[in-house]
Amino acid sequence: MRIPSLVIGDLKAAIPIVQGGMGVGISRSGLAGAVANCGGIGVISSVQIGFDDPDFEKNSEAANQRALRKHIRRAKEISPNGIIGLNIMVAVNNYDATARIAVEEGIDLIISGAGLPMSLPGLVEGSNTKIAPIVSSGKAAKVICKMWDKKHNRIPDLIVVEGPEAGGHLGYSLDDLNNNNKDLAQIVIEVIEEIKPYEEKYGRKIPVVAGGGVYTGKDVAKYLKLGAAGVQIATRFIATEECDADIKYKMEYLKCKKEDIEIVVSPVGMPGRAIKNVFMKNIKKKSENEKISRCYNCLKPCNPKDTPYCISKALINSVNGNVDQGLLFTGSNGYRLNKIVKVKDLIDEIITECGKEAE
Repeated sequence: MRIPSLVIGDLKAAIPIVQGGMGVGISRSGLAGAVANCGGIGVISSVQIGFDDPDFEKNSEAANQRALRKHIRRAKEISPNGIIGLNIMVAVNNYDATARIAVEEGIDLIISGAGLPMSLPGLVEGSNTKIAPIVSSGKAAKVICKMWDKKHNRIPDLIVVEGPEAGGHLGYSLDDLNNNNKDLAQIVIEVIEEIKPYEEKYGRKIPVVAGGGVYTGKDVAKYLKLGAAGVQIATRFIATEECDADIKYKMEYLKCKKEDIEIVVSPVGMPGRAIKNVFMKNIKKKSENEKISRCYNCLKPCNPKDTPYCISKALINSVNGNVDQGLLFTGSNGYRLNKIVKVKDLIDEIITECGKEAE
């Protein structure tokens, strides 16, 4: 079996791998550009992308906007013929402005989750930018298709299905995550089935990408055989030379054991998966919430007065290498990382294994 390309309208990725967006600052232009250069889809994370801008503390919004333009341009310079995407969380306060800037800069694809991206079609109208919601159920995929069809006369160009084994903020209840009530393979099948009426109405396929716990070439082959058009891989790209994070950040994953990974609840009430470290232990010990001296106005549900800690500060500490004072989001397979490699070597390994599995 020949490994298929991932076709999204007039975009064609030779390798059916979407590199998942990781913030703050884990996947910026360095990683995204390298993945795109190898034929996959490189994805920049928009959340607090300007964290290292000199003006960030005084004016984070302006710093983020400058950095967003800079990293989209730089990724395109690294991979002038590759496909560059941007991940924007629906829950961020500057969602509309971020999407519009990305369109102005010619981003190829916007991937959007942590909520239902109902306004996204209007934000890219008149452009060539493709749009992809992230869903965690067939029901969510159906709702988005129905609303986009009704309000914008269009359907998604791509759908990313994130299963419960993913890292970062997750679209599942704590009960589902703790008791393994959800299975990515089954959700992918449900999504493919739910979107069929909209594919028939518009006369085109909506490619579905499976993500969350995808680690090996064997995993890739599994989801391709189920009918997925590709996969999303995030955590495994942390242990690459091109990953934009500090080396101290990467080393925490190489040291991580399976029992070091647990489900946490972020300050905005969303469950996530992270590596147990000094920061997490200290948060659990505290009887009072952290005093927030500086609000970065990042997430809509967050209130500095009652949040247990500032998630922006925690993630910025991590990417800068101050790992004992930071939050380390990870997928369920983070403990399997054991060495730092080049992006090309990682992708070659995954694709070679996938090809053997598919034979």
